[in-house]
Amino acid sequence: MKKSDLPARLHRLAGKAIADYDMIQEGDRLLVGVSGGVDSMMLAHVLRRLQKRAPIKFELFAVTIDEGFAGISHAPLAAYAAEQGWNLKIIKTPIAKLILEKEAEDRPCALCSRLRRGFIHGYADEIGANKLVLGHHRDDLCVSLLMGLFRGTGLKTMGPNVPADGGTKRVIRPLCYAPKDLIEQCAQARGFPDVGQCDYSDQLDENGDRAFLERMLKKLDADFPSIGKKMLHSMQDVRPDYLLDKRRFTDR
Repeated sequence: MKKSDLPARLHRLAGKAIADYDMIQEGDRLLVGVSGGVDSMMLAHVLRRLQKRAPIKFELFAVTIDEGFAGISHAPLAAYAAEQGWNLKIIKTPIAKLILEKEAEDRPCALCSRLRRGFIHGYADEIGANKLVLGHHRDDLCVSLLMGLFRGTGLKTMGPNVPADGGTKRVIRPLCYAPKDLIEQCAQARGFPDVGQCDYSDQLDENGDRAFLERMLKKLDADFPSIGKKMLHSMQDVRPDYLLDKRRFTDR
């Protein structure tokens, strides 16, 4: 596929996912989580393009959580967002300090993600946003499925359109059909700013479960070509009668 065709493919996949899972309706106020990584940055561009072309009207807002990590600077992101005309709010938080206070350095992601969700939901309430939009892609869904399976926490993944905050909002993931490599290839032509990386990035890449499973997926693709596409198909073809959930038999 030509490089010039890649963005069109990404937009088609996002549009199909949005239609398949009824993600966006007339009058929605969407709050996009923008971390500065290529996934969320491409998501913001995809949604801006959709907003201009869609037959329905919806509003777009963006939010970035500044965790206070020494290795991250959000100034380049703020400048880029201003150039693009994004309505971006950067919220400064004490998350980095709280990770140290709670002695959670060995597993920082759980605490960090929980705290970030709280700040994002708070800002969503402030601006009246009814949907949070996250940049998780097909590879993220595959890895999450494997993590649940290997950890024994159930057959589950990141849903494309799920209730959140006690049902007061919904979380949608328009890039759920898009493979990671497609997003990265599309991002190359965009010249996104370098905001740095989380203070625990090297540690997580070396020892984190998610990074391990991402590497495993790449290795498995050699023996099971297009494994991400096939796993996505399996997630869309759930057969409960051939699983072992006893709750399905309590009423029989």
